[in-house]
Amino acid sequence: MANKQIDMRKTKLIYKLYTSGTSKRGISQQLGISRVTVRKYIEFFRRYRFTAYEVEKMTLEELHGLFKDGQKRKSQRLLTLRQYFPYFDKEIRKTGVTRQLLWEEYHAKHPDGFKLSQFKYWYAEWRKETSPVMHMEHKAGDKLFIDFTGKKLHIVDRETGELRELEVFVCILGSSQYTYVEACASQKLEDFIRCTENSLWFYGGVPKALVPDNLKSAVTKSSRYEPKVNEVFADFAEHYETAVLPTRTYRPRDKAIVENAVKIIYTRVFAPLRNQVFHSITDLNMAIRELLEKHNAMSFRGREYSRRSLFMEIEKGELMPLPGKRYEVKRYAQATVHKNSHIYFGKDKHYYSVSYRHIGKQVKLVYTDSIVEIYHKHERFAVHTRNRKKYGYTTLADHMPSHHRFVSEWSSERFIDWAGNIGEYCKGYIIAILEKKQHPEQSYKSCLGVLHLAKKYGRERLDGACRRASEYGAYNYNMVERILKKGWDQIDDHNDEGTKMPEHKNIRGGKYYE
Repeated sequence: MANKQIDMRKTKLIYKLYTSGTSKRGISQQLGISRVTVRKYIEFFRRYRFTAYEVEKMTLEELHGLFKDGQKRKSQRLLTLRQYFPYFDKEIRKTGVTRQLLWEEYHAKHPDGFKLSQFKYWYAEWRKETSPVMHMEHKAGDKLFIDFTGKKLHIVDRETGELRELEVFVCILGSSQYTYVEACASQKLEDFIRCTENSLWFYGGVPKALVPDNLKSAVTKSSRYEPKVNEVFADFAEHYETAVLPTRTYRPRDKAIVENAVKIIYTRVFAPLRNQVFHSITDLNMAIRELLEKHNAMSFRGREYSRRSLFMEIEKGELMPLPGKRYEVKRYAQATVHKNSHIYFGKDKHYYSVSYRHIGKQVKLVYTDSIVEIYHKHERFAVHTRNRKKYGYTTLADHMPSHHRFVSEWSSERFIDWAGNIGEYCKGYIIAILEKKQHPEQSYKSCLGVLHLAKKYGRERLDGACRRASEYGAYNYNMVERILKKGWDQIDDHNDEGTKMPEHKNIRGGKYYE
């Protein structure tokens, strides 16, 4: 404040004119006070967040008490009030607790104590004394602030002696300032998500929001009003049922808490490790964890509690529960549904079926290490277990139209069982057809044609025709059909002529089919 205080009535008038829209220059001219003095009084009221109404209601004595230094600070009333501040500092972090509420509780016990305006002033002064950096008041379980350190740690290749730089992930809960640190290979999406997930399991719960510092892995497009969150990171947040609130550009206060945490980590983690040599990320992270435990167990400056004790007391219970399983990183691809009701997944060179109703459509693939999901216009209509067999097919029968579905269910076993229900000769004949071809699927249509003849000629005649065709050594549909049409299956077995191959230019010998 200025060396010589002005009339307290004028201080009220300064703030009243300012909050009504008068410029500092205008106030200076109207009241005959220097602009420097006007600015100092305005900044004083704004610093301690007094409203125009609160200033208007203050008595001149109360105003004088705010500005006066010296003996007032040492009064018994102030000493009594200051005893409450460590308790208030914990309570203010809890959901719904305000300075107004704390003052009401204080005033109920000390009716002759300070008024609300002076209460706010002395509380703010105490916080400045005990905290080197003024920070925003964060509610327990509300936000987790995330960043990477600017400086790196490193490990040494045991064989070559080459140094490998590592990124260092840091996050901090806003209320308790309980901190998590982990070294990782890069700031790429997979590493970033894994570190963020590890921090949630370290805390044993999930905050209401994740606040990354506009990291490329979290935010694809920065914006003061509507930053675009990376699609995979947004899906990760959805898995943990939390929100993503990137820090606003050009708003230093949004990220002050995590940047201050990084500075402390340089002193309490980086410095103690500076002369140690590590050959693996695992060993380095074990050393980091030991130092991190010490850091979280150290008492705050000017307070009798630590980050860990504050976390256990007020914040752990406010975190949302963890899901039943960890998150699988998802990736995305585009594809077109082919005429055979399949899409081609280029990464694995594999085909997956979709409903024939989507033939010709552009679809979106969402895949993890274990599954492939297929979407059209944000609607999922197919899910497959991921198959990395090159040029293989993963097909669900329900995806095929009815006539295709029947074909997809063909197999040697099915045809043999079907033939067995007709007769032993028919079964043997079908087995022979299947064995004659290099691949069973080459003979499926022949088998199907032979078996369908039972509908027209009956099972008994078809079984006889198969016996006769076997005697001829001819294993194909045309031979069986001709035998049935000509009635050769009904020729008396004792007639020698009947057992001979009928003479016909279109009938080939058995060797032709071998």
